Amino acid sequence: MGMVVRRVSQVLGLSNNTKIRNFSLKSLDPPLPSLCHGIHVFHCPDTVGIVAKLSDCIASKGGNILSADVFVPQNKLVFYSRSDFVFDPLKWPRMQMEEDFLKLSQAFNATRSVVRVPALDPKYKIAVLASKQDHCLVDLLHGWQDGRLPVDITCVISNHHRDSNTHVIRFLERHGIPYHCLSMTKENKREREILELVQNTDFLVLARYMQILSGNFLRSYGNDVINIHHGLLPSFKGGHPSKQAFEAGVKLIGATTHFVTEELDAGPIIEQMVERVSHRDNLQSFVQKSENLEKQCLSKAIRSYCELRVLPYEGKKTVVF
Repeated sequence: MGMVVRRVSQVLGLSNNTKIRNFSLKSLDPPLPSLCHGIHVFHCPDTVGIVAKLSDCIASKGGNILSADVFVPQNKLVFYSRSDFVFDPLKWPRMQMEEDFLKLSQAFNATRSVVRVPALDPKYKIAVLASKQDHCLVDLLHGWQDGRLPVDITCVISNHHRDSNTHVIRFLERHGIPYHCLSMTKENKREREILELVQNTDFLVLARYMQILSGNFLRSYGNDVINIHHGLLPSFKGGHPSKQAFEAGVKLIGATTHFVTEELDAGPIIEQMVERVSHRDNLQSFVQKSENLEKQCLSKAIRSYCELRVLPYEGKKTVVF
């Protein structure tokens, strides 16, 4: 130890009489590599050995699985999985990881194999479509600002004019997010203009957007569209679901986040939330409770989607890990 201290003194240009306090050999050690968090989802025909191969793919590169979820439906030869793992990007470069999982995908004839490294990959780019009501839109904007939603909002599109002194417009201007107001008629839903505005996005969010997107729009866009419905689907589809629920005398109200399809309010469900109501509630309290559920339900669904927790299942269903 004395020789090491003398050597350090020489390197630092210190005399033999200079005292070195609190010296530790640890200070000479190279910094430990920072580990990255990765997520991988897999969907393929079921067969023996899939979990073993997935685990080996990660472990052979020095990675460590933190959690793994597997779902194999009864009497169906289908395999779903989601793995959370940590790895050293110096030992397992991002491009090499992509190639390794691609080989695994090809070996098992996978329908879907997606890997994501949040610290290295770009955030999902989204556009938000909203109509007159602000509660879901405002919640999304604040969730983005606070970092609770791992997305970049490219623009907000609405069929409703908002004055320059409103909270939404002031927020968007302060953060440099474009706001596009497109007046619409029954004959012209301005879908061509919307497509031009969202062409570089990864998915769309309908935050109480009260216009129906056509099948032609959905096919032309090609990516997922996520909608919040202010009712517990499949009950109370269409307009005014809170009023429908109130008049039906329900004891539970809810909100549903689902993928948009050509059939109105019938896309695969991502998330649902409920709250108890009673005979003491009126229509106004129904609506207030519903709006709180809508914000929570939409936000959670977006996080689940970005964290690769949502997988399509049997056409009209989803697996949500």
